[in-house]
Amino acid sequence: MTPSDLPSAASGAGGDQHARVRDAAAARGLTIDIQERPAANSLFEAAELLGIAPSGIVKTLVVKRADDTYLFALVPGGRSISWPKLRAVVGVNKLRLPEPELALAATGYERGTIVPIGSTTDWPVYADESIVGQRIAMGAGAHGYSLFVDADDLIAAYGAVVADISVPEQPRA
Repeated sequence: MTPSDLPSAASGAGGDQHARVRDAAAARGLTIDIQERPAANSLFEAAELLGIAPSGIVKTLVVKRADDTYLFALVPGGRSISWPKLRAVVGVNKLRLPEPELALAATGYERGTIVPIGSTTDWPVYADESIVGQRIAMGAGAHGYSLFVDADDLIAAYGAVVADISVPEQPRA
């Protein structure tokens, strides 16, 4: 699958993306809060800027299946996808992260801003069990912004599969 096979990504400023995110959240009955924030150089710096624990920042990762379909994996800060665990939950033997341009084409959002809310395509959502019961921060569709939402509401709104799909990140050498 090439980027031209997928819905075209929305272009425009953060405001256009925010409108898309807000409209999609409202359509699913989600209450969200989008906040502007300075750029951060690390997870810990981002958490400090937002006034939350690093585990409260949830990455939305686009994952590609062997059949060229996609899914979203929601993984808290300080953790990474456990590929064996995620493959077992999804019931496949091959998953991978797509190239950035495919992730953009598949969602309408650049890496670092991706969120299931308002994605140009509704892919299945898999959420790490550790986010249950938390108020989380995640991408808001545009750089320099974070979206806050109750994880349980997000999980319910998207019919997300909740499972143990992550492992602690290994320190970089």
